[in-house]
Amino acid sequence: MKRRTFVAAALAAAVAAPLAFAAPASAKVYKIGVTPGTHEQVMEFVKPRLAKAGIDIEIVSFSDYVLPNQAVSDGDLDMNSFQHQPYLDNQVRDRGFDLVSVGKNFIEPMGIYSKKIKTIAQLKDGDSVAIPNDPTNGGRALLLLQKQKLIKLAPGAGLTAGVIDIAENPKKLKFVELDAAQLPRALPDVAIAAINTNYALEADLVPTRDAIAIEAADSPYANIFVVKTKAKDSEWVKKLVEVYQTAPTRDFILKTFKGAVVPAF
Repeated sequence: MKRRTFVAAALAAAVAAPLAFAAPASAKVYKIGVTPGTHEQVMEFVKPRLAKAGIDIEIVSFSDYVLPNQAVSDGDLDMNSFQHQPYLDNQVRDRGFDLVSVGKNFIEPMGIYSKKIKTIAQLKDGDSVAIPNDPTNGGRALLLLQKQKLIKLAPGAGLTAGVIDIAENPKKLKFVELDAAQLPRALPDVAIAAINTNYALEADLVPTRDAIAIEAADSPYANIFVVKTKAKDSEWVKKLVEVYQTAPTRDFILKTFKGAVVPAF
C-alpha cells in the first residue's frame, strides 16, 4: 500500500515544522475493515454507540476478501469484520498471519441463485455452475451443492473441498470459479451460482426471496471480528465486541435484513 509512503512524508513534514505550532495529540481512532453491504451497514449502525462508550472508529470498506487480513497484519487496520472462522484458519495457515478471532457477529447463509431456472430440479446435464474461487467459500459452495444431491464429494474432503474433490457428478456440471464479488454479475452466463449473502444483497438478491436453495440455519460459518493476536485482550477490543453484541444491534440486523442475516450472539 502506498499509504505508508504518504504517512512517512507527513511525519517528516511534521518534524520539520516549528514545535511551537505542534497540535496536541488526538484520541486514538481505530480503523475497522469491512466488506460492502451487511458488514458495513451494521458497523455504521454500531459506530455512534461505540463513540458514546469512548471508542472512536473509522470504517474502511474493501471490495474483496484478500486485503482486509493483510491490512490488519500490516497494521493499516486495527480490526476487520468480514469473514468466517474457516476462512481465517485457511488464511493463517497459508499466509502465516498472526491473527485471531475475538467474537462472532452474524451468519449470512450462502444461497444458490439463477436467472435461468426456478428450481434445482430444472438443472440440465452439462449446465455451468459458478462458485467462489477461494478455498473456504468454494468448499462451502460445494457442500451446499452436495446437500442438494447435485454432486458427491470424496470422503474427508472437509470444509475446504475443491472441484478436484468431486467424486460424483451425475449431471456432468461444469464448474466456473470466480472471485466472490463477481458472482452476481456472472448469473446471466451460468445456470446457477453459489453466492455469499453480502454480495447477493448488494446485487438486490434477497436470500429468503430469490435463492432456489440456501444453507441451513445451523451453518458453521458465523462471521467474526479479527485482530492481531497481541491485541486480543485490549480493552478497546473487549468494549467494541461488547457494544456490538447487544439487543439494539440484534434488532437492527433482524429488521434490516429480514431473515437473510442471522445474529450469531
